[in-house]
Amino acid sequence: MNAAASRDTGARSRLPAHVVAAEPALTFAPGPSAPRNVHPLLGLLSHGPYALPPHGGDVRVATITAAGQQQRLFGFLRGLRGRHDPTDRPSYIPAYPGFASVMKVDVLPAAGCHLELPDVQPAGQDELLESLGRAVSELHARRDRWDVIAFLLPEAWEPLRESPDGRYRLHDRLKAMAASLGCPIQMLRETSALSFAHFASLAWRLSIALLAKAGGVPWRIEATSSVETAYIGLSYAIRGGSSNEFITCCSQVMGSDGGGMEFVAYNVGAARDLDNPHLSRDEMRAVMSRSAQLYQHRRAGHLPRRLTVHKKLRWRPEEIQGVLDAWGPGTDVECVSIQTDPPWRAAELEADPSGTRRSVPSGWPLRRGTFVQLSPYGGLLWLTGTAPTLSVRGREYNPSVKGIPVPVFLTRDAGQGPLDLMIADAMALSKMNWNNDAPFDGEPVTMRYSANLAKVIGHVPSLPDDVYQYRLFM
Repeated sequence: MNAAASRDTGARSRLPAHVVAAEPALTFAPGPSAPRNVHPLLGLLSHGPYALPPHGGDVRVATITAAGQQQRLFGFLRGLRGRHDPTDRPSYIPAYPGFASVMKVDVLPAAGCHLELPDVQPAGQDELLESLGRAVSELHARRDRWDVIAFLLPEAWEPLRESPDGRYRLHDRLKAMAASLGCPIQMLRETSALSFAHFASLAWRLSIALLAKAGGVPWRIEATSSVETAYIGLSYAIRGGSSNEFITCCSQVMGSDGGGMEFVAYNVGAARDLDNPHLSRDEMRAVMSRSAQLYQHRRAGHLPRRLTVHKKLRWRPEEIQGVLDAWGPGTDVECVSIQTDPPWRAAELEADPSGTRRSVPSGWPLRRGTFVQLSPYGGLLWLTGTAPTLSVRGREYNPSVKGIPVPVFLTRDAGQGPLDLMIADAMALSKMNWNNDAPFDGEPVTMRYSANLAKVIGHVPSLPDDVYQYRLFM
């Protein structure tokens, strides 16, 4: 572990003893006796998803393709219905048995909902987006027949996917346009998805995403506290264009089990420095009031006993006061800043088997869940690292392979009590990404989702100030 040495005295600084948090469990059904598993894919194999799509039937996929590409997309999607053995990450990925075996519903082409775009190369990005917009609007008129739209981007159109300066991204424009109609889209690229070598991994990843986009719930987290808790992730974006509107993107207030995937996009006025963005008390109160109203609407008008709000930069007193104003005295508020790339790195040391030295470096990276407290208010938490309980073959599992895991720096700027709950929250929320088959992310989903949504907002000319389901932007 990094330690500064004093040149004057030769003394070494000593860090506090570390702790290793337990791997959080996921739940695969509602209720206190719900089945649990720390491994998301093994949990799905054993118990199926937490909840099926609202209509309870198969996931019906509509399609949009370039001329002549429709049958290729149909063939690719049919591959999700078969069994595939893993060819990568053998310590983590189990065999994929087919969509229906995992999700308890099948994935099928939606009847009469398959469109081919004109057999011409679009003249530019705007023309392609306009053509896709017409297709999405046409499918929206048949909304009762399908659950998710799959769009296949052919290799010939790759130059139109993103502008050289990065300001235009077809993915973001398409998602924002479809979100205003309430249409979830799965964008597939011929150069990546259709040529990916490890189909079992791709099938797991795509199946989870399709179920979630259709309104199903793959899994939820086990509550970390005995009192009802809500979570918010806060991120910022400046929308391009002449107006330079400053947008706060707030992920929906999730419940104790991670339930709820809606978010609030709120325009708080003139742009400011994104390298150091902060809100006034009134602005923060306005943003948080929208989130509180959304939470109350979903829960018969009552507020949680405890609220945790995550954002990247340190909290200012006026921002904290704005949160307190919005949520009221009946809710215990915790405001946490999460720095995702601090300059700290670490290695695990073990006792020397030969006894000739005090310790030797471990053959594996630091364990996930390791926490080193650096102040009364926070410290370093390794959300990535070696995770032995997530191996399917009795060996250590480390997603970083040969890399050195990077911690997050957690600082509680408001709140009280031991830091254990803050650690448990971050660990659990790192397992709630339904747009991936990985067992965990390097940051809580509150940070990941709000940052993704802010990025989308930053790349679109307009998005109505409203409440959206996150599945529309996955």
